[in-house]
Amino acid sequence: MADDLGPTLARAATGDAASWRDLVGRHHDRLRRMIDLRLDPRVRGRVDPSDVLQETYLDAARRLSDYLADPPLPFFLWLRQLAGTWLAKAHRTHLAAHGRDVRREVTLGNPEASSAALADGLLGREARPSEVARQGELRAQLIAAIERLDPLDREVLALRHFEQLTNAETARVLGLSVAAASKRYVRGLERLREGVGDWSTGDERR
Repeated sequence: MADDLGPTLARAATGDAASWRDLVGRHHDRLRRMIDLRLDPRVRGRVDPSDVLQETYLDAARRLSDYLADPPLPFFLWLRQLAGTWLAKAHRTHLAAHGRDVRREVTLGNPEASSAALADGLLGREARPSEVARQGELRAQLIAAIERLDPLDREVLALRHFEQLTNAETARVLGLSVAAASKRYVRGLERLREGVGDWSTGDERR
């Protein structure tokens, strides 16, 4: 039985609505964070993250019995994979004319997070009026530094730092060893700091 959710999963598979709500509630915030990070801004006017979540939950409910018969992943990572599939479908539908760089699809079919989304996540807080110009400059530098990262290092950074997956979950998603995932995460952060400095204080290394 997958993870430590075995009894709840088994009850949900028999149609127990309360158990299914419990499962969804446990993972909702993490899935929403993943979708918010990876939904292309050009698609947001047509597809809401809640739409992707709804499709993911409906798909998961339909497939739950098959999942329990032979769990390919821990339950959350399975849900995340389904969400990534629905995100990819939305992008194919609405961005077909724009084309996509398939070389950047480094994870289980999930669309990558934009460099702008990653930079905004690193900056975090709203700038004070006196800091707006400096914040804009720093954001541009971060976007450029993120674009220079190795695609796999960039993805490890997105999974660990923004989706808040554990190192073990990150390794599982990307097919890496735990040690390799940890090394790539540290290397990604170091390379950002080499290019931009400490973005939390604006202390750059020139």
